[in-house]
Amino acid sequence: MGTTTITETYTTVDVENVVRRFKADLKMIADSTGAMSDGDLAKYVHDVELLAKKGYLAWIDVTLLSGGFERNAVRYTVDTDAGSLDTSRPGGVMWPKVAQPEIRVILSYTSAYDDDARAALAARLDFTWSPTSASTDHASLSGSGGRDYTSNAFGMTRTDFSK
Repeated sequence: MGTTTITETYTTVDVENVVRRFKADLKMIADSTGAMSDGDLAKYVHDVELLAKKGYLAWIDVTLLSGGFERNAVRYTVDTDAGSLDTSRPGGVMWPKVAQPEIRVILSYTSAYDDDARAALAARLDFTWSPTSASTDHASLSGSGGRDYTSNAFGMTRTDFSK
């Protein structure tokens, strides 16, 4: 007879701690651009947290568009082995007010988010997420280092993009 040991390196509380930092960033973006309501912000944060807790979230891309053109963007890449990252305070995402502002949020999923998982989770999500052909390479913007948000081994690495 053998024994098995399972070690969890992060908990749902760790995910909540990191998502709270993401929420603070998104709130700064919403407030500085005027392009997202508090209601939509709460819905995005809810869906991000739910997907992250289930292990289905790979990254989040948030882009400010003005008349359909990219002005600023930020990418949050999920790291489930974030022990080597140093945690940062949220901030530094005060984006400009622009004409015809639109905030686009795109999520990418892990391979675990299969058809069965999608069906099981659909009723619990605040938004109906659908595939997109929108580019998230931000070729018209310059990338720069961002911040790392961690709690134990769960984290998100933020990369900023701007004109």
